[in-house]
Amino acid sequence: MKTETASSTASTLLTSARSVARDFAAPHADAVDQESRFPIEAVNALKQAKLLSAYVPAELGGAGASLSELVDICDVLARQCASTAMVYAMHQIQVITIVEHALDHPWYRQYLKDLVEHQYLIASVTSEVGVGGEMRRSQCAVDINGSLFSLMKDATTISYGAQADDLLVTARRHPDAANSDQSLILVRKADYTLEQKGQWNTMGMRGTCSPPFLMTASGDVAQIMEVPFGAMSAQTVVPVSHLLWGGCWTGCASAAVNKARAFVRGQARAHPGTVPPTALRLAELVSMLQSLRTSVQACLTEYEQLSAEDNAANGVLSSIAYSLKMNNLKVDATQALPQIVIKALSICGILAYKNDTKFSMSRHLRDALSSMLMVGNDRILATNANLLLVLKDD
Repeated sequence: MKTETASSTASTLLTSARSVARDFAAPHADAVDQESRFPIEAVNALKQAKLLSAYVPAELGGAGASLSELVDICDVLARQCASTAMVYAMHQIQVITIVEHALDHPWYRQYLKDLVEHQYLIASVTSEVGVGGEMRRSQCAVDINGSLFSLMKDATTISYGAQADDLLVTARRHPDAANSDQSLILVRKADYTLEQKGQWNTMGMRGTCSPPFLMTASGDVAQIMEVPFGAMSAQTVVPVSHLLWGGCWTGCASAAVNKARAFVRGQARAHPGTVPPTALRLAELVSMLQSLRTSVQACLTEYEQLSAEDNAANGVLSSIAYSLKMNNLKVDATQALPQIVIKALSICGILAYKNDTKFSMSRHLRDALSSMLMVGNDRILATNANLLLVLKDD
């Protein structure tokens, strides 16, 4: 009975996501890209469908969705608008972190209930001037005065910061703490200000609206999560990020492949009884997409199995070998994605190169190229190089 209920919930969530993708993400995707604007229509529809609280446990009013279901939703959204999918993925990273590491905390437990009711959109503030995209270091520090805290962070980017309802922020635990001794703090819309310090005029993922901001915030010390951010990062934030982003990447790749399929079918219909020369290239392309999906799915299945085990599994999730595996997934997937889109472009030819045809690959390619830069692959490979120096042989 429990399995049937879970299956029914997953089907409902995916049906809702498909409706949002079809009716709200797709019609506005080109405008979001061209105007570099937030996909407000799709995000409002996600809120209306209560998909922002999908991962919140059923006991608190949420759908109790699994990570696999969220990855599927990202895939569905990315086929129509990669920016919408990425906003959804980044929001869910924050929700999952709260659920997995602060569910028993009274303040956060109430917040999750409120999230279900109000569908708050949560953004992440981990980047900072002086440390760049190094999530595990902070310059800023929490300043605690009695039951209150204050915090100022000069962020190099906050994706959809201006549109978010709340922010999850990394900072040093206190002014004398080392830059790697970090806390994670949720700050509420009414308690922070953002001063925009630049623009977001990029090649792709233009709808994520990720300019730099100077953030100033205050609040109750109950909003400072008790678990050190280092533990949350290894066990949850990094693997979940790579897996949810993986859903976005497979969706973006599928969008390009589907256009190539439609193009080849059109050629076949125009010349009945013959196999178009592009059909061979299409077969290769589908194989590339399958490999990408298989890689993401294999890591997703393993992560969910490890997460479902007792606390002994946390040692595996925090191990060097597992960190290398998840880092390699990110690097390999983001190298494969642009190649898939380029191959789809080559199949469709000039019609894919033009911006005003139904086979255009421009947005897909530009969005795909961002994947290598979201936590840059060079930074990840440098981390891997250091880890490999201390990893023991199998």
